Amino acid sequence: MYVNFPKYIYNTYNNIYFLNNRPSPLHASSSYHLLLNAETRLRPRRKKKANMVDLGKIEHSRLPIRSDIGNLNLHIAQIGKGELGTVVFLHGFPEIWYTWRYQMIAVADAGFRAIAPDFRGYGLSDQPPEPEKATFEDLIGDLLGILDALGVPKAFLISKDFGAFPAYHFAIRHPDRVQGLVTLGIPYTPTGFEQMLSLPEGFYIKRWREPGRAEADFGRHDAKTVVRNVYILFSKSEIPIAAEGQEIMDLVDPSTPLPPWFTEEDLEAYGALYKNSGFRFPLQIPYRQLSEQRPVAADPTIKQPALLIMGEKDYVIKFPGIGEYVRSETQKKFIPNLELKFLPEGSHFVHEQNPEEVNELILDFLKRNI
Repeated sequence: MYVNFPKYIYNTYNNIYFLNNRPSPLHASSSYHLLLNAETRLRPRRKKKANMVDLGKIEHSRLPIRSDIGNLNLHIAQIGKGELGTVVFLHGFPEIWYTWRYQMIAVADAGFRAIAPDFRGYGLSDQPPEPEKATFEDLIGDLLGILDALGVPKAFLISKDFGAFPAYHFAIRHPDRVQGLVTLGIPYTPTGFEQMLSLPEGFYIKRWREPGRAEADFGRHDAKTVVRNVYILFSKSEIPIAAEGQEIMDLVDPSTPLPPWFTEEDLEAYGALYKNSGFRFPLQIPYRQLSEQRPVAADPTIKQPALLIMGEKDYVIKFPGIGEYVRSETQKKFIPNLELKFLPEGSHFVHEQNPEEVNELILDFLKRNI
């Protein structure tokens, strides 16, 4: 699937910042030079030219959201008229709105409105003044603010990685605003993922939860290299675990190639935006909030139609108890209208790795639950 990333996306980003009286990080970022070239194409291999996707169709804006710390401006990417409804995409780490590029175009072409925010503290969205005080509650509130500000009464939520947590809890608290859920890689558990804490000390989440350790590890590299290393690690089927005296970034040999479906141009796009935002907020949300106690609903059942897409080679499925939980009927006690689809070769980034297959599953689910 070719992706045409034309010049006026660069201009759109800079105009957004001009209108908000602040300098654009893209204007200052030399690593975003690729956006100046109207002929630049992002070319994941093994895709046919017939499946070209033009990212120039996607509109970008900054949306003011009220929060308990005052107004925050969130970067919003959107496309589509929405004759059939609205779909909101929620990213994970190390991602931003761009991770949903293939899915946004697909659902818009099918008649839906696609909306993909950068979470607060990510990409081109504002940083909260005190990131260390952030919780998942902030993301749930931001999601409600986005729907209200954009005049969306009800939407499908599509999420992956930690984006699944605000999606699941939003569906419980605001059932009248959620038409259905599609989640990639993270099953719903009312009690969270406490069992992962039984993994060794070198488990990447334990390392990144430790204040200062990830900052020192990441600080040895530029943002682009950090994203590169995490994409390589998370694309594998093994859980990233460092040895004693070894840091997580050291698990990746500099000569290791990118996954074949992730291009240097993709990496440039991610690297530039993480250079802008840094990793201070992403380390807080999700990693340093994963095991914090969250309010438990009186009824934690998710009643909306739901689809969970799991890659058989996603390392998350090897977390203690997760594989058994996903494959058993236990999950349906908490999310009774759940459909489960396994993709045999799918990794943690299955939507970027196999976009046509994932898009087909998503569109089938959306159209059956309009």
